[in-house]
Amino acid sequence: MSDALSRFSINQMTVKQLGLPALVDHCVRLGIPAVGLWREPVAAYGLEAAAKLVRDAGIAVSSLCRGGFLTAADDEGRVRALADNRAAIDEAAALGTDTLVLVSGGLPQGSRDLVAARARIAEALAELAPYAGERGVRLAIEPLHPMFASDRCVVSTLDQALELAAPFPASQVGVVVDTYHIWWDDHAPAAVARAGATDRIHSFQLADWTTPLPEGVLNGRGQIGDGAVDMRAWRERVEATGWTGFIEVELFNDGLWARDGVEVLEETARRFVSEVF
Repeated sequence: MSDALSRFSINQMTVKQLGLPALVDHCVRLGIPAVGLWREPVAAYGLEAAAKLVRDAGIAVSSLCRGGFLTAADDEGRVRALADNRAAIDEAAALGTDTLVLVSGGLPQGSRDLVAARARIAEALAELAPYAGERGVRLAIEPLHPMFASDRCVVSTLDQALELAAPFPASQVGVVVDTYHIWWDDHAPAAVARAGATDRIHSFQLADWTTPLPEGVLNGRGQIGDGAVDMRAWRERVEATGWTGFIEVELFNDGLWARDGVEVLEETARRFVSEVF
């Protein structure tokens, strides 16, 4: 295994056409040491079976995606979201990962009140952070690009994510640094430094920004090296804070999903070595 590849984690969504056993087998074959898992395919395979599969293969789980969606304005929606996030925390602990990624949620239907939506996230974190801490799981708030603010995530910048995390111990709540979502923000480098200085970086994810964006936008994350993001510079920036953890490549891309999954996995590993290090 090259020194660079020892830092690589493949997010399950990047090669979602591969079943979990095949993904694990090929990670072992290629010397990929870690995977980022998603709740839905894990549930389909079986939580206990998935935990045993990765454990027996010696593959680390760098994160579990995802919790969050905490912006419901009605009491029933809030109760449901809190219960789902507690379940996600328990699943993360069962899988042996200390990091649950949170996509915070968009505006409730008919609402235009960003301030209130963000306040509800803070209220939910106050409920969930101690629960996560008791189980050895960190909640990692992921800011998403502003184009997702209305329907998916009202947390759009690393500064906003850090502000939400600040009232809680770093061992309970931190942030995700995802190049796809924050590469454009000239305040992000300083926020990365501040996050690292306070031990708030809980996940580091890579995806490239390519244009034109596809219709629907969500599935437009480019293969690393294909777009506008300087991956090596971002890796150096995050590592300058003391980060030594895994670096996940998480790609939502219809073109990649239409290809052979093993081919995509091998290509992504090569790109990780050549474009990130």
